[in-house]
Amino acid sequence: MPSSNASPPSRLDNLVALTRLDRPIGIWLLLWPTLWAVWIAGDGHPSFRMVLIFSLGVVLMRSAGCVINDYADRDFDSQVWRTVDRPIAAGRVRPEDALWIFAGLVAVSASLLLFLNRATFYWSFGALALATLYPFMKRHTYLPQVVLGAAFSWAIPMAFVAQGKTPDSLCWLLYAANLAWTVGYDTQYAMADRHDDLKAGVKSTAILFGEMDLFIIACLQTLFLAGLALVGRQLQLGWPWWAGLAGAVGLFAWQLRHTLTRQPVACLEAFKHNHWVGMLVFVALLAGWLQHVAPA
Repeated sequence: MPSSNASPPSRLDNLVALTRLDRPIGIWLLLWPTLWAVWIAGDGHPSFRMVLIFSLGVVLMRSAGCVINDYADRDFDSQVWRTVDRPIAAGRVRPEDALWIFAGLVAVSASLLLFLNRATFYWSFGALALATLYPFMKRHTYLPQVVLGAAFSWAIPMAFVAQGKTPDSLCWLLYAANLAWTVGYDTQYAMADRHDDLKAGVKSTAILFGEMDLFIIACLQTLFLAGLALVGRQLQLGWPWWAGLAGAVGLFAWQLRHTLTRQPVACLEAFKHNHWVGMLVFVALLAGWLQHVAPA
């Protein structure tokens, strides 16, 4: 228990907690597939400017998504053990102030579009709509994780458009693979809150899947790997890519074994473990591209 003499969190502390900058796992999970797409759409050599813009966009939009999520869930968060101390639920940030913060983050993120082509600007409305819509879906459907997956994958076609390419079958294959992966790991995340969510009336895939949760997560992970296998085959990435996917199989196996008990802490650990999956795929992509373009 914290000391009664502890100082209350400062405004900066509350802002960091509200935007989850102190918990960067969401940034990583959004950043890795964004970088996959930036590299693929850039034919293996994207400009530094493109990498920087999309990386900053990830941080800003993930932060904005956290703020609007906490605004939408302000009445539910006080009923869940893991979220009871979030700034809005705990009364340290007013809901109307959170909306201003959300608007500010979106505005700063939108300013990055000034450095990209006009088509990317139009595609950005899809990202904003999905990020805003997601937090409210858990009231109306058991599939909010699918909406999150769509939002977390939207940077993929944007990366193609920003580099002057029309999103093609390869782009949408990568999108679908990432969507499956996102639904899988966000179901792990939701499994940690399933007991409290049932009491609060919050819907999720963890509740929908029930006792089939781990089997369905494994199926989603298999679809993710199958999609990436097709991506690697089309790009002719060679043995580094296949080695990376083999490593991802091992990481997913660890997650499955770790969550067999379905303990909340174990489910959260498995969720965070997906950071290594995303990083491994990115390293395999870079290595595969270098192997592909290397002279014989």
